[in-house]
Amino acid sequence: MDSELSSVASIVALAIPAILAITLHEAAHGYVALAFGDPTAKENGRLTLNPIRHIDLFGTILLPALLMLAHSPLFGWAKPVPVDFGRLRNPKADMVWVAAAGPGTNLVLAIISALLFHTLLLFPEGWRLFLASMLTNSVLINVVLAIFNMIPLPPLDGGRVAVGLLPMPAARALASTEKYGMFVLIFVLVVLPSVGSYMGVDLNIPARIITPVADAVVAMIAAMTGVN
Repeated sequence: MDSELSSVASIVALAIPAILAITLHEAAHGYVALAFGDPTAKENGRLTLNPIRHIDLFGTILLPALLMLAHSPLFGWAKPVPVDFGRLRNPKADMVWVAAAGPGTNLVLAIISALLFHTLLLFPEGWRLFLASMLTNSVLINVVLAIFNMIPLPPLDGGRVAVGLLPMPAARALASTEKYGMFVLIFVLVVLPSVGSYMGVDLNIPARIITPVADAVVAMIAAMTGVN
């Protein structure tokens, strides 16, 4: 029974920060878009902190579950908040702020989670391990989510930031790759590592790139917040 409770607690300690990270990431896009003149998310009922409104049945639940069962690298997505960049007051420039709002929110959540470690002594001893696990997961999930989403490939946020910052000819060229972006991501994140695992070769290129960057960001947050 103790092991079952431990397993359930571990799942909860992972699920809560993951849901918060995804929900607030998506909501941030909608709120910032509204601030810059685009009410599309509000009109579609997506300007909300209700996580159910941001869950994509396949991308948020089924695909990660299938990958977990297959012992493949985890990959998934939430239902994107609708943004009509044409309704922004200054579409090219405002796109940068709207796109960056999601990863920026994740970094803020990571910092807040790190700061909350200082409150653990206020809780009963039996709760501290669970809460510490949840806060650790929150820091890691939010940092990785922020870094991953800033990869400069549409439809990721980093791709849209790049489109907003690049000169118009280069911006158009990069924006035109968006229809292929998801296929490229699935190939690099899922297919390549799976093939590499079968061949006994490490082809998990994103992990080799993202992991050291995430470690550096986590170390910086720990130093900023005084968490050892």
